[in-house]
Amino acid sequence: MIGEESDDLREGVRQLCRRFPTEYWRRCDQEKKYPEDFVGAMTEAGYLAALIPEKYGGSGLGIHEASVILEEINRAGGNAAQCHAQMYTMGTVLRHGSDAQKSWWLPGIADGSIRLQAFGITEPGAGSDTTQLETTARRKGSTYEIRGQKIFISRVQHSDYLLLLARTTPIDRVSRRTEGLSVLMVDLRNALKHGLSVQPIDTMINHETNALFFDDVPVPVEYLIGEEGEGFSYILDGLNAERILIAGECLGDGYFFMDRSTAYARERVVFGRPIGQNQGIQFPLARAYAHLRAADLMRVRAAERFDRQEPSGEDANLAKLLASEASWEAANAAIQTFGGYGFATEYDIERKFRETRLFQVAPISTNLILTYIGEHVLQLPRSY
Repeated sequence: MIGEESDDLREGVRQLCRRFPTEYWRRCDQEKKYPEDFVGAMTEAGYLAALIPEKYGGSGLGIHEASVILEEINRAGGNAAQCHAQMYTMGTVLRHGSDAQKSWWLPGIADGSIRLQAFGITEPGAGSDTTQLETTARRKGSTYEIRGQKIFISRVQHSDYLLLLARTTPIDRVSRRTEGLSVLMVDLRNALKHGLSVQPIDTMINHETNALFFDDVPVPVEYLIGEEGEGFSYILDGLNAERILIAGECLGDGYFFMDRSTAYARERVVFGRPIGQNQGIQFPLARAYAHLRAADLMRVRAAERFDRQEPSGEDANLAKLLASEASWEAANAAIQTFGGYGFATEYDIERKFRETRLFQVAPISTNLILTYIGEHVLQLPRSY
């Protein structure tokens, strides 16, 4: 659906986004407010159920279409963070959950009655080294008891469930460090009454992120996704989808900066001429646009391979890498184009500047993508 149907999808998202102009997003950012109305409208329109099969109430679309939805949100000046997590997090349930689990959760996620926007992996000590996480899930009869902590976990306050990765077998009892990790669905409403505490973390962007503390939080055995001890592979399985979706968001940011910068450069007159006539403004914008278009093509290639169920690790990682760097280049060009006005909140450049910088760090660091390419694509010795 990369032709006319994709154009129709884009226009549909654009029309919805027009109901939420940049003033809305600016207010959410300034007040550290969750965009409840926007998420509700996206849910009602069915966009957050894009990847859920029709049999469970979703649209049954591909990863390319989902990335287009996120792209258009960001291009309109919004922040798709509240949408992307629900899209790719539910994929673990879809691909590895039992038929009963899919029937429990997917229809509710599709119609919005169940919110799955929280993903619990990162820990203070382990950082990006997921195999070293210390949060444990110990089996006791018909439940697992979760003990440990997570950090930088977003949208907990607006989620009903958390997809959690925890160690079910101590690392000194496994032959490989990737073994012994399991994925569990945590009912946050119940967990908050039985040992889970949430500590908000104030950050430079409106991401509603938190530190979580688990004190023997009970989770029913029926909420184990797939097989015990195989959770690391399940998480890896969803990373390519995540990379492609995030690439879409990066591209949306990049095109936002290009749209705003070129319009401003045509209109802003200094020394008796539009500043866009000056090569010092024109060339950085042209170069940033070239890099955005190249990254866009890689996004399309990665999405096509993913949707055909072909190996897509290289393309997905390259798409995220190139798109995040292109959006950051466009952000810097925009700041230079707007000059002092770029730092004024009313132009929304500084807000989007802060938001797009995140993609160099999360949901995966640029350096980790480079190590993946070095080891798995270029066949160089492992660097970590």
